[in-house]
Amino acid sequence: MSVYNYSAVAMNGREVPLSQYKGKTLLIVNTASECGFTFQFEDLQRLYDRYKERDFIILGFPSDQFADQELDSNEEIHTFCTLNYGVSFPMFQKVRVRDEGIHPLFQYLVESKPFEGFNHFHPVAKIMLDILNDRHPEYLLGDSIKWNFTKFLISPEGEVVKRFESTTDPLDMEADIEAVLDRNSSKLDVTE
Repeated sequence: MSVYNYSAVAMNGREVPLSQYKGKTLLIVNTASECGFTFQFEDLQRLYDRYKERDFIILGFPSDQFADQELDSNEEIHTFCTLNYGVSFPMFQKVRVRDEGIHPLFQYLVESKPFEGFNHFHPVAKIMLDILNDRHPEYLLGDSIKWNFTKFLISPEGEVVKRFESTTDPLDMEADIEAVLDRNSSKLDVTE
């Protein structure tokens, strides 16, 4: 199994098989427009711009499961991301990323890379943990997605390399992204 076994509906309503991204390094992110971590869109776009020429693609999946922090319609989400953050990487229609009705892709992702904890040094970590412990202690159980902006780094072979929680800022993942990109470049150099 790999992420290439799944598909999702793009913002334009078209079903997109993730196999169309075969051979590329992916970062899959569950997003929200009205979250304390929404500012991460800016650095996600920065990473995309920096590495897209090296076959790096970010796939954004809006979800409204965490404190209703996503806009109502897919059109509003698309407009918000484009106008406020200049998002040009592929965004998909809203999905469920945990619990009943979870999108099969996210079920695969959490089964592939379990929850390893939050970055407790992140400035928002304490506030988020207080909210989770107070309002949603069940979110802290198991390996499910804990909050918006959980990120999964995917190899060109479609395998989950690493999981980053919302308390990991996108630019702090750059060394991991470069390692996967460099590994893929080395493979290409050998076969050419």
